[in-house]
Amino acid sequence: MIWAPGEAEAVARTFDLRRLPQKFYRDPYPVYRALREHEPVKRMPDGSLFLSRYDDLLAIYKDTATFSSDKRAEFAPKYGASPLYEHHTTSLVFNDAPLHTRVRRLIAGALTPRAIAELTPDLEALVASLLDAMDGRAEVDLIEDFAAKIPVEVIGNLLAAPHGERGPLRGWSLAILGALEPAPTSAALDAGNKAVEEMSAFLADLIAERRRKPGDPAHDVLTRLLAGEGGETLTAAELTHNCIFLLNAGHETTTNLIGNALETLCAWSEERRRLIETPALIGSGVEEVLRFESSNQLGNRRATRAVEIGGVTIEAGAFVTLGIGAANRDPLHFDDPERFDVARSPNRHLAFAAGPHQCAGLALARLEGRVAIGRFLEQYPRYELSGEPARGGRARFRGFLWLPARLG
Repeated sequence: MIWAPGEAEAVARTFDLRRLPQKFYRDPYPVYRALREHEPVKRMPDGSLFLSRYDDLLAIYKDTATFSSDKRAEFAPKYGASPLYEHHTTSLVFNDAPLHTRVRRLIAGALTPRAIAELTPDLEALVASLLDAMDGRAEVDLIEDFAAKIPVEVIGNLLAAPHGERGPLRGWSLAILGALEPAPTSAALDAGNKAVEEMSAFLADLIAERRRKPGDPAHDVLTRLLAGEGGETLTAAELTHNCIFLLNAGHETTTNLIGNALETLCAWSEERRRLIETPALIGSGVEEVLRFESSNQLGNRRATRAVEIGGVTIEAGAFVTLGIGAANRDPLHFDDPERFDVARSPNRHLAFAAGPHQCAGLALARLEGRVAIGRFLEQYPRYELSGEPARGGRARFRGFLWLPARLG
C-alpha cells in the first residue's frame, strides 16, 4: 500500500489496538509499517505501549527482570474471577520463574531432538492419510480437512488422549485463545470460560487414568508432568492448565503456519514453483512463512521498573504489547521485507519469540510445517484457491478459519 501524503503519520497517530478497523484484520502490515516509521514506541489511549521494531522486541525478550510475563495485574480487570483468569495466569507462557522454569523443563524433556525424530514416521503417515482422503474431491477446505487436523493429532498423541475423544479439542482451543484478543466481546469471554471448564473436566478423567496407568515419560508429556522432577511436582491446577496450554500452543499456531503457507504460496506463484522444483528449500520456506505471516502476531509484557526505549519512558507497571508481525518485517533486519522469499537467509525472525520464553515446541512446529507443506506440494502441486478465505477477525493469532481450494 502506498500512503497519501500525511496518511501514514495519521494512521500511526490514531492507532488503537482496542479499536481496529476491519481492514486491519485482512492486512495489518501497512499499519505496522506506519508505526515503525512514525511511532515505533506507540502510546495508546489506555496508556499501554505498542512496539514495532525488531531490536526493541529482542531487547525486551531477553530482559525478563525488567519485562515480566506474569499477567495477573493485566488479566484481573479483563477476566475477573473466572476460569479464563485461572487458566491464563497459571499456564507456562504467562508466568515468570520459578513456575515457568519448572514447567518448561518438564515439557522440553519430552520434546528432545531424539523424541521429535521418533515422532516423524507417525506424522508422515498422518499427513499421507489426510492427503489421500482429499483425493478426488471437487473442493476441500485446507483448514478443516488438512491444516487443523495435524496438530490436534500430534498434541493428542503427546498427551496420549483417546482418539475417540479428541473431537472437541480444536473448538476448545479456538474459544480459549479467542478470549486473548485485545478487546474480546462478552460472547467470546463466555465461550472461553465454557471451554476452560469443559476441557478441565476432560483432563480430570485423563489425569486420573494416567495416575493409575503411567505412560512412557520419554514420549508422554502428561506422565512427565505428573512425575515432576527433582522431587518437585505441579499442583492439580498447574497440571490441568498447562495441559490446556499445550493443546492451545501446539494447535493454533501450527494450524496457522500450514494454512498461511498454502495461501501465501498461491499468491506468490514463482516462490511456489521454486519450492516444488527444489524440495530441499522446504526448511527455509517454512521459516519464511513464519516471518512473513507470523502465526502469533502479538506478545505482552509488563514493565517492573521505569525504563526508556526509543526515547520514550515506559513507567513501572506499564503494559507493553510486542508487535511480532511488525518486527518480522523490519527493514533494518530483513532485506526487502515485504517480499516472500522461500530461500531467504539469514532469517532470524521472532515468530517463536526469543530468550527464556522462546517457544519450547518450536522444533516440533517446524517438523509439522516441513512435512505437511512439503508433502502437500508434492501430491497436489497444481492446487488453487476456489473461493474467498475467511480469516476469523483476529489480531493476535493470524490464520484462516476457512480456506477453500481445488486440488487440480
